[in-house]
Amino acid sequence: MSLSLQSPPSPTLSASIQKGRWKPVAAGFSVASLPAVNFSVRRSLPRIHVSASSSSSSPSSPSVGAGENNELDAVSALSEIVPDTVVFDDFERFPPTAATVSSALLLGICGLPDTIFRNAVDMALADASCAGLETTDSRLSCFFNKAIVNVGGDLVKLVPGRVSTEVDARLAYDTNAIVRKVHDLLRLYNEIDVPHDRLLFKIPATWQGIEAARLLESEGIQTHLTFVYSFAQAAAAAQAGASVIQIFVGRLRDWARNHSGDTEIEDAIKSGEDPGLALVKRSYNYIHKYGYKSKLMAAAVRNKQDLFSLLGVDYVIAPLKVLESLKDSPAIPDDEKYSFVRKLSPDTATHYNFTNKELIKWDQLSLASAMGPASVELLSAGVEGYANQARRVEELFGKIWPPPNV
Repeated sequence: MSLSLQSPPSPTLSASIQKGRWKPVAAGFSVASLPAVNFSVRRSLPRIHVSASSSSSSPSSPSVGAGENNELDAVSALSEIVPDTVVFDDFERFPPTAATVSSALLLGICGLPDTIFRNAVDMALADASCAGLETTDSRLSCFFNKAIVNVGGDLVKLVPGRVSTEVDARLAYDTNAIVRKVHDLLRLYNEIDVPHDRLLFKIPATWQGIEAARLLESEGIQTHLTFVYSFAQAAAAAQAGASVIQIFVGRLRDWARNHSGDTEIEDAIKSGEDPGLALVKRSYNYIHKYGYKSKLMAAAVRNKQDLFSLLGVDYVIAPLKVLESLKDSPAIPDDEKYSFVRKLSPDTATHYNFTNKELIKWDQLSLASAMGPASVELLSAGVEGYANQARRVEELFGKIWPPPNV
């Protein structure tokens, strides 16, 4: 099926941008979090996915066979590789397998209104039920919810996998508010007939966010916990039953280069390990050794070596430059630099040892005590960044509302 992302310019959004009210931003996974939803202007790459059988390959076949044509084929046989693109263009040029709809994406749509998603935002701003609300804050919040769900509904039609919807990060420290927001978003998705099994709800991994995930998962609502920077967060998220747990490999490495005093990071470095890669390894082994249902996602992967070190993890969010390099490189089974051997598997996880301190039932106090300065600072920065983006969306909507003919 051929898809065109071009549509007639939106006079409402275009006028706002022409007046200098807003500058476009990148809206990829690097600023939002489940699989990227944007489009690259660079040359085309194939759809990248892995079947259930390959993602759970047995220990008897842990490496890549001779039939793989290039490194991208080879790594895709061991982990699901999700493209991380940051520029709008065309699904046909680089079709994603799943998507995230976020405040960053809404800003991107407003900055580049000549896409098929423009109408989803305009329809939200024309919604009579939102326009009739008495206060400005409630009206803008309603527009925001409608817009993010409208775009999410469009994405569900365009990608084969799940669409993760960002939950307002300004609620990150209020469990009940998070649950109410997800219920509100799910009700809006129900109105446009989006099946629940196609949806994830993306929540910051504060203690309150983890508790919200536990409550939502108990209702059969799939959650995606993000900004995980410590083993304590990952373990607590797994115990809560989160469907997806996202760890940012490169951000932990960046923190370690410029800071000190985090015991978890220093222990990894003393063992000769990269702190981000080490956290993914421990978290994966914990999830699989103790039978939790969560899938682990490695994001902020900076280079091919990172990716090869994580082969076997459920999902890897890979930047376009890494994917292009993989595609251009022939798969050489005995390559001395890169090994196409599965590093993480449910079988090897059974042999991984954990301390008694790591095997506790995590609660708010134990989580707070175990989180070091890296996870505290990075989690706080992530929440603040998402919250600022949400505020910017509402501010922009306040400037361009009402749209023409409303």
